[in-house]
Amino acid sequence: MGLTRTALAIDAGNSKTDVALVAADGRLLGMARGGGFQPSLVGATRAVDVLAPLVASTLAQAGPTVTGPVDHLSAFLANADLPVEETALTAEIARRGWSHTVSVRNDTFALLRAGLPDFGEPVGVAVVCGAGINCAGLGHHGATARFPSIGRISGDWGGGSFLADEALWHAARAEDGRGAATELAHALPAHFGLTTMPELIEALHLRNIPDRRRHELAPVLFAVAASGDRVARGIITRQAEEVVLMATVALRRLDLLAEPVPVVLGGSVLAARHPLLHDRVLHLLSERAPKAVPHVVTAPPVLGAALDTLDRADAEADAYGRLRTAWKERGLGAGWA
Repeated sequence: MGLTRTALAIDAGNSKTDVALVAADGRLLGMARGGGFQPSLVGATRAVDVLAPLVASTLAQAGPTVTGPVDHLSAFLANADLPVEETALTAEIARRGWSHTVSVRNDTFALLRAGLPDFGEPVGVAVVCGAGINCAGLGHHGATARFPSIGRISGDWGGGSFLADEALWHAARAEDGRGAATELAHALPAHFGLTTMPELIEALHLRNIPDRRRHELAPVLFAVAASGDRVARGIITRQAEEVVLMATVALRRLDLLAEPVPVVLGGSVLAARHPLLHDRVLHLLSERAPKAVPHVVTAPPVLGAALDTLDRADAEADAYGRLRTAWKERGLGAGWA
């Protein structure tokens, strides 16, 4: 049995990591999923340690057709926000000997690749709004636009975790009289079986409710907004403004405002297509970037990483269709909707 040209595709986010083994002809040979990837908290070495069992599991699924290092590894990683972080993570992954060559980029580029056509010059912008928010774009002749996206210190506003905190802030002020009345003051405590905001504040402060559960409040915010609550709707409107602002700034930097290019929307908050947020984003884009062609990507970003491995292997045209079909057959989505 002959050996197969293969590559590893990795999408590592704050909450989960996906690894796929891809043949150069587009066959999907193996997949594994694990926990979050947080080098900013634990360092590059311990973060990459999380990848090791997933890589081993994925390679094992291919059996004897794959031996030794694969040809290439494309890693799209959360918290690879600065060039110095990309360099450190590239060196650490290369040290593991999983592949002959390694490329590392921020995970927003995986979303972008998943939403771009498979042929022609890769040009477009992606905005991811999941736990956090980020934007990246590719222009003509390899031009790139991106943001540091490391929180408020780099000017960011939004994402599921941020929205949950913003809802808590408004609810606390409504309860004690410093802010406008809002149903959030009742809905947020009720989500955890509590009655008042002081009870919820105490439970969060004393860690009786773990910090990891705070993200559960973002869907509550959207539900309250859908009921017509003015404060909650204001938060959602602001999120739409930020999504469109990032997209239009990236398009302007890349000199793409005057031509029809994809604006890829993804991440759990945008992929949910909450009407208040989704419709507002589309409306604002139509005003500020009327040539943009927005679509929501529903496939996991690791598909973008897998497509990147085909790009780098100069794969045949039918390999892309084979890969997207394999993704769809596994119930993972084939791209945009």
